[in-house]
Amino acid sequence: MQIEPLYTLSGAAVGFIVGLTGVGGGSLMTPVLMLVFGVHPATAVGTDLLYAAITKSAGSLVHGIRNNVDWRIVGRLAAGSVPAAALTLLVVARTGAYSTQMSKAIGVALGVALLLTALSVLFRKRLLALRGAGAEGGSEARQAALTVFVGALLGVLVSISSVGAGAMGVTALLLLYPRAPILRIVGSDIAHAVPLTFVAGAGHWMIGSVDVEMLASLLLGSIPGIMLGARLAPLVDERALRVVLAGVLTLVGVRLIVA
Repeated sequence: MQIEPLYTLSGAAVGFIVGLTGVGGGSLMTPVLMLVFGVHPATAVGTDLLYAAITKSAGSLVHGIRNNVDWRIVGRLAAGSVPAAALTLLVVARTGAYSTQMSKAIGVALGVALLLTALSVLFRKRLLALRGAGAEGGSEARQAALTVFVGALLGVLVSISSVGAGAMGVTALLLLYPRAPILRIVGSDIAHAVPLTFVAGAGHWMIGSVDVEMLASLLLGSIPGIMLGARLAPLVDERALRVVLAGVLTLVGVRLIVA
């Protein structure tokens, strides 16, 4: 297996930003692979999904050991996301992962996902303020049904763009579970991302849209990058960084939609 230094460097850079901001790597890695390296959209998405599954597994294990995961929430999300991901990949396989129509669909879906991620990054503070004044809304059955529905939406979006399980998942859970501690919301979202990205990534593997050498190169750089970013995070102006990041995501999202 040949390690490509430029992919490793990109993995380190994306990992560093993830460590600083907590924004999901898919929001950054997939656009980099497509726009900088010219990787086919299907290969970029499929490779990034397995990349996310591996990296999020470690985070899920840590949160699980520290009891920061609400498995009830995880189960509800997975009940919607896993079947939705499987159905979406079936459509991708039948349409042709490398067809012109699918390439365009992936680009548009990724662009929309990046715009939604940018909004969630920008308005996270306001959302937390609104959440602090709220209370558990509706019945338990209604809350469960909405969570399954959100999971299904994430399953479709993540399978076709590799983006959504992070920032958008947390944003939705903050609204659905205003009384839950922030740490358990984050831990539950990460835990849910593991089965979702594994199922979606395995589906792309079966379709043939995963580059194993690229995956290994990205992982080699991302792990130390995340560690360094997390260590330096307290020294950085988070608000300014999030504004810049949201701006970049918006520009890239628009570029992908109009391309």
